[in-house]
Amino acid sequence: MIRAIMHGCNGRMGQVITGLVKADEAIEFVAGIDTYTGLANDYPVFDSIEKCDVKADVVIDFSNAAAADELLDYCVKKQIPVVLCTTGLSEEQLAKVEEASKKVAVLKSANMSLGINLLMKLLKDATKVLAPAGFDIELVEKHHNQKLDAPSGTALALADSINESMNNEYTYVYDRSQVRKKRDQKEIGISAVRGGTIVGDHEVIYAGADEVIEFKHTAYSKAVFGKGAVEAAKFLAGKPAGRYDMSDVIQF
Repeated sequence: MIRAIMHGCNGRMGQVITGLVKADEAIEFVAGIDTYTGLANDYPVFDSIEKCDVKADVVIDFSNAAAADELLDYCVKKQIPVVLCTTGLSEEQLAKVEEASKKVAVLKSANMSLGINLLMKLLKDATKVLAPAGFDIELVEKHHNQKLDAPSGTALALADSINESMNNEYTYVYDRSQVRKKRDQKEIGISAVRGGTIVGDHEVIYAGADEVIEFKHTAYSKAVFGKGAVEAAKFLAGKPAGRYDMSDVIQF
């Protein structure tokens, strides 16, 4: 049984992951960290990770950027691998992630969904076949009306996976309204839709002469990110120091 610490245990995702782990026979939570300790959990909860003296094999982090530095210091000190799911890290913090990964296993991905990361692998293979055959590539992403950034980080990660498979020959186009010209063959159009309560919808379109191939991923709840984090934790426990991402978790 893998022993895990949930960093940010009383937040929304922390509670989702707590439920997922409770139903998983391969992993258990032995401690949680959260500044709010008002919720009852089946494991002890500390208001600071420095106060946690429970032995563990891995940490799952879904907290906030302000807590990232202390978390990384703790994991390096205790030599505990960490699945870092918190977003919005500064450039300095991202540099600290890379530095920490030289001393302990750190897994960080743009999106924790198993489906999205599998899609990234499939897109690389599809692009190598379809792009040389003259297919145009377009991405359409849809999210709820409260999302502040556009395009989504996941859409950019999908575009990057496509571009990497073609030696980064493509440019990204976000708005065609300002220029009147035909699309370039070496461009990837990325469109953003915002409305309602859409959790996350990403569609990749390969449009060729007389045929269209589409890849689509739809997230119906944020639980998909929690499931990916749990699988990542099970993968990362016991791994040597290094920088990992979800592509390492999905092997085929």
